[in-house]
Amino acid sequence: MDRRSLLRGAAALGAAGVAGLSAPRAAQAAGPAGMPTYTYLRDALKLPLSYNPTGEFIFPCVRGVYDKISGARGRYYLYYAPHEKPGGICVAWADSLAGPFTSNPGNPIIDNVLPTTTVSHVSSPHVTWDAATRQFFLYYHGENTTTRVARSADGINFRDETPILSTRLVPGLTETSYARVFAHGGRYVMVYMGVLSGRRRIYHGWSPNGWDQWQFAQTPLVNPEPDGLTDISGPSLVARNGTTYVAYHGNDGKMRITEVGNAFDRENHLGVFYSPAASDNGRAAAPSFGTDGGVQYMFYEAGPRLSARICIARAA
Repeated sequence: MDRRSLLRGAAALGAAGVAGLSAPRAAQAAGPAGMPTYTYLRDALKLPLSYNPTGEFIFPCVRGVYDKISGARGRYYLYYAPHEKPGGICVAWADSLAGPFTSNPGNPIIDNVLPTTTVSHVSSPHVTWDAATRQFFLYYHGENTTTRVARSADGINFRDETPILSTRLVPGLTETSYARVFAHGGRYVMVYMGVLSGRRRIYHGWSPNGWDQWQFAQTPLVNPEPDGLTDISGPSLVARNGTTYVAYHGNDGKMRITEVGNAFDRENHLGVFYSPAASDNGRAAAPSFGTDGGVQYMFYEAGPRLSARICIARAA
């Protein structure tokens, strides 16, 4: 079955539903798909950290909470995690996307001892606000073969941990992890990394409510070969120019963007939108985007994966 047939029930998905990613007009035409030129601003987290078991952190996800809950610790929450055992989902806060962010003294907010099992590690947090239930949904992996979701009213205390994706749902994959989920055209769309025949590719799925009834495409959404790469990962959806793109990083340390269309039925590789700065130590990965006061920001991993730190870049 081809991708268009798989997505016939989801073809009405529109780019306008991907909140907080569309660029102000003044920043258009700077790079592929009109992506702005991002420049390193600072490391995201204030030191020392309240929880730092392995000295490395990955997969930033930044969310504005000031308009969603009362009593928030800051206007913005930044979710992140170590990857090495035992991992642990963490949160930090700040009143500006320019940071730096203060880590929660109670980190980790989710550890590797889950309600129904104990795993070697939990990592790669991504948080989505569900307006229908006025809750935060937190997606993360543990093990690398299983993506899970939990929910929270305040963005810090999560409950109801539920597995939603595993390798058994997409035959041939040996890993299903690094998922991000976005409200999109009245539904939720997940983009994630799947390992097929030893190569990392971008896959996707969809759900009417972001919690259950998930369906997953059986073929990759974005492949590494057209970029001249062997592996790609860390996907994020971007809505611009009336269409939908996936931003991701490759095994060469650069971040690229590919148009997939509003129906997720195309694969138009557009090239590099961010190359590592000197301070990135050869690798930039796992972008998460936000806008504060009309200024666009990108949070990302910098440095080798097992010694990465989280950085903030600002659009020119």
